[in-house]
Amino acid sequence: MSVFVIGNITDWVVLALVAIILFGGSKKIPELARSLGRAMGEFKKGQKEIEKEIASETKLEAEAAKVPEQ
Repeated sequence: MSVFVIGNITDWVVLALVAIILFGGSKKIPELARSLGRAMGEFKKGQKEIEKEIASETKLEAEAAKVPEQ
């Protein structure tokens, strides 16, 4: 097994933090954390909108199936 194989997400996060500290300096960490927080918020917002849309479509399809055709 190679020493350079990184399998789980924790290893990647630690590696990224070390790289940021070494190359970007510690001044950039708060800025990166804010950006990550905003990105996560936007992702969750989009996810909720998609879930709401799917629920609405499912409800409409269920109601259409209940109405007998004449």
